[in-house]
Amino acid sequence: MHCTLVPPYILQALSRHADPAVRDAAISTLGFDKTFAVNRMIGDRTLRQARLAAPAAAARLHRLIHDAHGQETLPGELVRSEGDAASADVAVNEAYDGLGDTWTLYEDVYRRNSIDDAGMDLSGTVHFSQQYDNAYWDGEQMVFGDGDGVLFNRFTISVDVIGHELTHGVTGATADLAYQNQSGALNESISDVFGSLVKQYALKQSAAEADWLIGAGLLAKGVHGVALRSMKAPGTAYDDPQLGGKDPQPAHVEDYVRTTSDNGGVHTNSGIPNHAFYLAATGLGGNAWEQAGHVWYTALTGGDLPSTATFAQFAQLTATTAGTLYGAAAKTAVAEAWSGVGIPTT
Repeated sequence: MHCTLVPPYILQALSRHADPAVRDAAISTLGFDKTFAVNRMIGDRTLRQARLAAPAAAARLHRLIHDAHGQETLPGELVRSEGDAASADVAVNEAYDGLGDTWTLYEDVYRRNSIDDAGMDLSGTVHFSQQYDNAYWDGEQMVFGDGDGVLFNRFTISVDVIGHELTHGVTGATADLAYQNQSGALNESISDVFGSLVKQYALKQSAAEADWLIGAGLLAKGVHGVALRSMKAPGTAYDDPQLGGKDPQPAHVEDYVRTTSDNGGVHTNSGIPNHAFYLAATGLGGNAWEQAGHVWYTALTGGDLPSTATFAQFAQLTATTAGTLYGAAAKTAVAEAWSGVGIPTT
């Protein structure tokens, strides 16, 4: 499974940029991203096996932050461990805090003991490679690039990015949604959902107060956009020819993008289930990590979600789960949310 934050279609647009620094950074990033898919698959498989074999352990947060110093050897030099004082390096501190915020959401709200639910250490590496325009979870740890400094800022800057990537680990350890077509778009969407919830829980924002942006702060000054994706209004996160034009995400299934690129459009079509979650969370009201979050988490981890799930299957499962957990009114709210993106639940 090859899951990185920045969609390949953005990097492909940047690879044709007039600025050689932007162009070279994008080409280098695209080249590297193609090399780690096998390692990622092995890492997720190992994580699932460890989860099944591990005995129950007391919940504990243990973070390890490394510095690659611009190289591509992982994990790099250990520069901050759990309980250490803050570093003079802002990227180190952002990675440390973001890993902690993600762990806290999963433990406090969903009683999940780290990514594998067996207390695994949370490891991250900052300053990976040269001007690396991405962040990813490799099945064992988080990796953060510094961005090209022209269009992208450092990838530790946005806590929802960290929550997004670590949630790929949760998905890999549970439903293991196939990274292709609709199941792949669901995989991406679930990472966006819980990435946003990590930020909302850390900021104590209600569903109505949240910005519902993924990657706010990543785009540098001068780029016409506010983030990589918007769950509230898919298709509006950016509109800049440097990034390939307008954000292509649809908000409704009638605009589903059929393509062979990007594993069948997983980063594009994830806008549809993203918007369904936004509608469900705001329809249910209050804090999105509560009812709406519990419904999505239970659907993901409960054992009833097939790895090749379609949007319709996930919609039906979340509606049924909402009814089981919270009653008829919640089931109706979730069903109406999916109906709002053109997917019936009956």
